[in-house]
Amino acid sequence: MRGIDLTEPASPATAPVGNVASSPVRDLLALTAHPEVISFAGGLPAAESFDLDGWRAAFSRALSSDAGRSCLQYGLTEGNLQLRELLAERMTGRGLITEADGVVVTTGSQQALALVATTLLSPGAVVLVEQPTYLAALQCFAMQGARVVPVAGDDDGVDPGALEDAIIRERPAMLYLVPTFANPTGRTLSTARRLAIADVAAAHHLWIVEDDPYGELRYRGTPLPPLAATGSAAGAHTIYLGSLSKICAPGLRLGWLRAPASIRSALVIAKQAGDLHTSAIDQAAAAAYLAHSDLDEHVRRLCKMYHPRRDAMIAALPEATPEGTRWTDPDGGMFVWVRLPGDVDTAAVLPFALRKDVAFVPGAPFYAGDPNRSTLRLSFTTYGPEQITEGMSRLGAVLRQLPTRP
Repeated sequence: MRGIDLTEPASPATAPVGNVASSPVRDLLALTAHPEVISFAGGLPAAESFDLDGWRAAFSRALSSDAGRSCLQYGLTEGNLQLRELLAERMTGRGLITEADGVVVTTGSQQALALVATTLLSPGAVVLVEQPTYLAALQCFAMQGARVVPVAGDDDGVDPGALEDAIIRERPAMLYLVPTFANPTGRTLSTARRLAIADVAAAHHLWIVEDDPYGELRYRGTPLPPLAATGSAAGAHTIYLGSLSKICAPGLRLGWLRAPASIRSALVIAKQAGDLHTSAIDQAAAAAYLAHSDLDEHVRRLCKMYHPRRDAMIAALPEATPEGTRWTDPDGGMFVWVRLPGDVDTAAVLPFALRKDVAFVPGAPFYAGDPNRSTLRLSFTTYGPEQITEGMSRLGAVLRQLPTRP
């Protein structure tokens, strides 16, 4: 484990950029690159799901005429117009009515989050988050010198009453949520809770930032519209972040944000200062892909592939974990969140798991406040059911040897 820091990120309230902790997920990628390691650590889509032929054809279409020369030239900061039109159409089809002018293409949804943080946050500003939450978001907020405050909740996510108390007490600049198949827990806000959260935020004119990279990866149950399309959240203070990473390929680094006109110009200026615009050729290829391929059918194939992988992991957990362990049972997405009994520190367990050629992410870095160190995150999308069963057997050989102190 030499060279990897598995502690939680430095406190966002005081940490200069140089003290923001590295992501343990990114650090683990180097340690788990060996083929014999079954890694449940990274949220990696299945490589065999990538539509290589479709993307090869898309890049060919983008470059096959004289118009292809424009793909090699500087472009608009807001992004390729055809791609924005197609993304707007797709969001509208999911219940979030969108016009192309409301979309800004970004270099992955992580850049979209960074642009929002740059625009909305100043040093000392307060960001409200669910607990636990996406660790790269915590890094992003720390880079801005913001103070991150967790909002109390339960297995169904953020509690609306606790949210209102936190808004009154902390006077936050924004609320950040992954409401559908959250990273790291996999949980989803119900319709009733979405409506209540939207009403509370609207009453206090609080910005909601909805991060939605997993929303289309549903394996059971009825799809829910984005939080940004729900009740009061459909107003003027909601920013939606989308991504092609989980449904197409993360190597494309193509994401987008949907924002109201009141803040969109500031977000575009922030992007101009960062990279001028996202790769023009990649955007043109994405536009060609969305125009000529059936992405809905591709997503259906993904869900058909990932559903039995999710089931294999859930089925293996009772035997792999000590008595008293709890875990989430997600309806979609990529992750299962596990809480071991007693006072186990999963960061201390990880080296023993790696010796068994299996990996996970310790839970502490996902917490904005005091962490529950007995937690861990498992991703089920990278491997087929047989490898998942084998990996969970290896993990069980480690976890079953843990002391069971109350």
